Amino acid sequence: MQYTRLGEAGVKVSRICIGCMSFGNEKPWQVEIEAARPIVNRAIDLGINFFDTANGYSNGRSEEITGELLKQYRDDVVLATKVYFPMGEKPNQHGLSRVHILTQMEGSLKRLQMRHVDLYQIHRWDYETPIEETLQTLDDLVHQGKVRYIGASSMWAWQFAKALSTSDRLGLERFVSMQNHYNLCYREEEREMNPLCKEEGIALLPWSPLGKGFLSGKYKRGQGSDAVRYKSDELLTTRFFRPEDFDVLENAVAMAQEKGVSVAQVAISWLLHKGVTAPIVGVSKVEHVEEAVQAVELQLNKDDMARLEEPYKPHPVIGHE
Repeated sequence: MQYTRLGEAGVKVSRICIGCMSFGNEKPWQVEIEAARPIVNRAIDLGINFFDTANGYSNGRSEEITGELLKQYRDDVVLATKVYFPMGEKPNQHGLSRVHILTQMEGSLKRLQMRHVDLYQIHRWDYETPIEETLQTLDDLVHQGKVRYIGASSMWAWQFAKALSTSDRLGLERFVSMQNHYNLCYREEEREMNPLCKEEGIALLPWSPLGKGFLSGKYKRGQGSDAVRYKSDELLTTRFFRPEDFDVLENAVAMAQEKGVSVAQVAISWLLHKGVTAPIVGVSKVEHVEEAVQAVELQLNKDDMARLEEPYKPHPVIGHE
């Protein structure tokens, strides 16, 4: 396993991050604790020290599973979770207000069975709460020792720039990472967000690096599928499955066959060659972990990269909702 700094922060993370959204009981494609246990243990064995979850995944069950399985490794892992999405139906049970963040921080720590979170991320931009209030609250959590670093997730580049400048102006903790929607089939982040992060020394931690499994290579143009994810996740077919997406996929399939690797490994390696710190790879089987780790060693040259990128056509912006 290779390790790198989390942006300009001092902490080092593995080049693969395990996305724990697949741990839970809300969706048919998620796995409960006994199925998740060998996945986490294998990830640790292979040198992965970076795990990402969120309070809203399976209404907190993902955090419970992740915390239980990682507590014996606590001193050796970097654990990230997130806050924003509703955790109830009452007015103050969502968003990035001081009330909601502080309440959810305590809830996350309890579910995770931990005294602190290494990376606490805002899951989306809150259009109702002043960014000053959000950043001051996160700064307080850092100084209380409950949070080590703070990060952000999908938003417009101008919003992220505003957040960074607000932290600088007020002398508050700065976001060290951006968890954005970025993969071989969705590259709109290359226009503004990725260059901004490079300029500011922000770690890129893309979610959905395999396009919800589209870039696994198991889907064929013009055909349906019996896969559980295909049948139960409507975002898979609405975000991808366009003719131009299959142009990209089939190109990657051809390269994978030539190199004797999987399509997923090509897609992950492409991200690692694009300046990404660590893609957040959702896994529901031990084999998924092993496949992702092997992708770290896969080398793509300049011609490989150009060939993979050539078929791409612009998309509408998706993932900020």
